[in-house]
Amino acid sequence: MNFLTIGHRGVMGVEPENTLRSFVAAEQAGLDVIELDLHLSKDGALVVMHDSDVDRTTDGTGPVAEQTLDELRALDAGNGERVPVFEEVLDGLHAPLQAEIKDVAAARALAEVMHRRDLAARVEVSSFHDEAIAEIARLVPGVRTALIASRFGPEIVDRAVAAGAGTVCLNIRRLTLEVVEDARKADLKIIGWVVNTQEHLRLVRALELDGATTDYPEIKRTGRFTA
Repeated sequence: MNFLTIGHRGVMGVEPENTLRSFVAAEQAGLDVIELDLHLSKDGALVVMHDSDVDRTTDGTGPVAEQTLDELRALDAGNGERVPVFEEVLDGLHAPLQAEIKDVAAARALAEVMHRRDLAARVEVSSFHDEAIAEIARLVPGVRTALIASRFGPEIVDRAVAAGAGTVCLNIRRLTLEVVEDARKADLKIIGWVVNTQEHLRLVRALELDGATTDYPEIKRTGRFTA
């Protein structure tokens, strides 16, 4: 089985999350896929940031949606890094991407870029929100999608199927064998997050998951030897 290692916001355990520096480090470490988060700026730019405000990860304050791209670019996102826009990441990396969207508006903006740059093969779109997954699938036929969940039960499988997702990305601290078996019966791929220890890596390998999202590049090296 081809076990995927996915860099969480790049390699956020060692570099400033969701920055070009973090993404390049993840690619150089050989991680198979790089995960990032997308929000819309006040002027409609697809900016790469996890939170809905800039307070935690930059030297600024306030909601992303209330700041223009120029205002966001003036912020320090860690170690002198700037808040990137999605197309900068596309241009700066070769690795496949998993792009997490927060809402339907971001889905529409992302769909425009995916059509313009023919990204269906390179970018998998993920979200915690069923409606955002359904919207991107409607706008970009054939796009690969993943439903993310932190707190969930067996119903997560039915939700993923209803939204048209091909993958579920699930919090390993709540993952059960029942959910894994139900997902397999529905032909869903399963990614576990966040896998930062050997104990967690052994768990996802024992459950025969399709991959792991990690904050650290070392998981790539050790993952191939862990069964």
